Amino acid sequence: MRCDNGDYGLFCGTRNYMHDLGRSLKIWHEFRKGFHALHRVQNCITFFGSARFDENHEYYKLAYETAYKVGKAGYTVMTGGGPGVMEAANRGARDAGALSIGCNIHLPHEQTPNSYTDITLQFHYFFVRKVMLLKYSTGFVLLPGGFGTMDELFETATLIQTDKIEDFPVVVMGRKYWEQLDPFLIKTMVAGGTIDEKDLRIARMTDDPQEALDIIRLQKIGETI
Repeated sequence: MRCDNGDYGLFCGTRNYMHDLGRSLKIWHEFRKGFHALHRVQNCITFFGSARFDENHEYYKLAYETAYKVGKAGYTVMTGGGPGVMEAANRGARDAGALSIGCNIHLPHEQTPNSYTDITLQFHYFFVRKVMLLKYSTGFVLLPGGFGTMDELFETATLIQTDKIEDFPVVVMGRKYWEQLDPFLIKTMVAGGTIDEKDLRIARMTDDPQEALDIIRLQKIGETI
């Protein structure tokens, strides 16, 4: 762990108090920037997914088509602001005439901001960015992705499970990518008692953009699905 040059300074244990105080001010500034830029955002659906799919990939196309429908239905679309699935969703929203938001993260690779956003924010801290992606949304669409997408899927599920956020619609898309996750949830986690069977109902899976929109609409108005 490279603590000497500050790359991982946040997790290097006890350091000079003034150093940590300065970092807390930077964190506060990032929160303030996000709150100020997004405080009027309403009716927003956040899309999560990999930065590594180009525009010819089936999941890029699926994200675009779903975001286009969501945007045409009057929703704002928010993403992590980068390439891949994020670009596709912002692009779909832009083409639908909907407000398109990107909350980008500073990374050494992969995370160049895409050009399809009306509001673009840049963050240094992952956890601040994630708060923005969750705080201003009333529904979530998750497409295939890596560690970051898994983190976003399970954190969103945890916040709903523990009543930290409302029971907002969570739509998982790309069935063949996620198909091995279902047996693990059922045969390992439910069977082992680490989650309840009812927790499996937090997310709905579909590869149909119209069905994804229907899930968002129905669950938002409190109807039984």
